[in-house]
Amino acid sequence: MATSLYELSVPTFLQTLRAVGGFLDRATKHCAETSANPDDFVNARLFDDMAPFHFQIEAAWHHSVWGLEAIKTGVFAPPALIGPVPFADLQVTIRKAETALEAFTPEEVNSWAGKDLNLQIGPRKLAFTSETLILSFSLPNFYFHAVTAYEILRTRGVPLGKRDYEGQLRTRTA
Repeated sequence: MATSLYELSVPTFLQTLRAVGGFLDRATKHCAETSANPDDFVNARLFDDMAPFHFQIEAAWHHSVWGLEAIKTGVFAPPALIGPVPFADLQVTIRKAETALEAFTPEEVNSWAGKDLNLQIGPRKLAFTSETLILSFSLPNFYFHAVTAYEILRTRGVPLGKRDYEGQLRTRTA
């Protein structure tokens, strides 16, 4: 079975980004029902030595949209972090990421397949192909930050379950 670079990346990122948007909406609803302030989540952490909630949302955006931009340009250069910001701004960030991903066409992304990339990521110089950047760098980081955001909300009382994290599965028609 052949899977295109587009199928490995864009729909995969979108499935989880839409789920993240869904659990951010669920957090807002929970706060409205409990008279809590969603902005209290912005600096929440699972552990003191972990990055806060706002960073998790921003990093999910960076590793999805800017992971693809790295393949396109040969440079991993996400914009500077924006947080801490109001919770509503984090919801906007996820919507912007969805819009950016939806703008990529299969033809465009697939034209980058097999490309050699020599990236400077922080202090590390890493040699990737388009596929290995997505599969071994962008997707693992993306999922780590998405699930960490989910867990922060869950540990703070937002009623979330596994299906909230899975999002809309891409099933075949029967």
